[in-house]
Amino acid sequence: IRPKEGWQVYSSAQDADGRCICTVVAPEQNLCSRDAKGRQLRQLLEKKVQNMSQSIEVLNLRTQRDFQYIMRMESQIKGLRSKFRQIESDRKTLINKNFQELKGKMESLQPLIPVLEQYKTDSKLISQFKEEIRNLSGVLIAIQEEMGAYDYEELQQRILNLENRLHSCMNKLTCGKLMKITGPLTVKTSGTRFGAWMTDPQASPKNNRVWYMDSYTNNKIVKEYKSVADFVAGVESRTYNLPFKWAGTNHVVYNGSLYYNKMQSNIIVRYSFESGRVVTQRALESAGFHNVYPYTWGGFSDIDLMADELGLWAVYATNQNAGNIVISQINPDTLQILKTWNTEYSKRNAGESFMICGTLYITNSHLTGAKVYYAYSTKTSTYEYTDIPFHNQYFHMSMLDYNARDRALYGWNNGHQVLFNVTLFHIIKTEDDS
Repeated sequence: IRPKEGWQVYSSAQDADGRCICTVVAPEQNLCSRDAKGRQLRQLLEKKVQNMSQSIEVLNLRTQRDFQYIMRMESQIKGLRSKFRQIESDRKTLINKNFQELKGKMESLQPLIPVLEQYKTDSKLISQFKEEIRNLSGVLIAIQEEMGAYDYEELQQRILNLENRLHSCMNKLTCGKLMKITGPLTVKTSGTRFGAWMTDPQASPKNNRVWYMDSYTNNKIVKEYKSVADFVAGVESRTYNLPFKWAGTNHVVYNGSLYYNKMQSNIIVRYSFESGRVVTQRALESAGFHNVYPYTWGGFSDIDLMADELGLWAVYATNQNAGNIVISQINPDTLQILKTWNTEYSKRNAGESFMICGTLYITNSHLTGAKVYYAYSTKTSTYEYTDIPFHNQYFHMSMLDYNARDRALYGWNNGHQVLFNVTLFHIIKTEDDS
């Protein structure tokens, strides 16, 4: 959907084939401002009329100059007229001197001919400018009358009501099932082969800060950028020096805090960006760590922290579950385990994994040809094998996390920071549903 200028897309829904079902667009709020409309009118009026005024001023100066020249020529013409009368009265008195004088006078009048032609052209141009100004004034008056026909306070209230209806409609969209992954879009190329970058899915729409954590071990420096544009340009806004080094690349920022695995341990650390300190830390009981149960690429990726529409999750493996993947929902404040599910998928055979709407999706490799191969639903405690390919453009994926706010997958692909779009199959709730 490409909305007209001054309109923005609020939301859209897609069917199982990725076709757009509906799109909600609404005018930008700044277009509903009396000041903005008035400013646009003033700019239009000032620019157009100013240009015309300057052109008319130039023509006026040139016309005055030509008029003075014509006045001088007029006196000479009067003199010629008297000369002709004299000649007519007494042709015999015409002598060579008078004839040469008359010839000189006539030659001096020759430059007047192109001046008169230019004067005639300028007069036409001035008339055209006057007509255009009259037309422009009529258009501006019509626009002003049209603007005055609306009560902008009432219009603003109508927009707020539409926004409320939009949010109500969006709430009827239940969590969807992953159908397709498209992309990637390469945002930036930086850092080592392994790392993580992320935004906060709980942040407001105006808060687009990006966090960047290079390498998978022996590092504790987190870089912050105010926006994706600043991230691409390399303009850092702040740097955090964590108290503990991290392990792996499977960190997550959630509601203003960074959650990561403390190096050489199964301890989860919650670090607050606002206070600049560790709020809490807790061991993930029985979880393997330090390359005991990593993903296929290694890199101390034993414990994967992630977030989706339903909250914060930890994905790991234990000896008790024979090295197969364990899913635990985590309390974001206390880091206590709320509930746990045991799967039958080997952690060491998984390339990467991510949560969408309470379902864990697992890829079968971190290399070329990888696809989403397995899905486990925590809602039904059941699994299914899937076949959802995605383009591993740079041949080595060391981080793949879902962001519920952006409805996108963030990836670190062999030193390239990339984004994938996801297509979800939605079920629309109706008033008849219980």
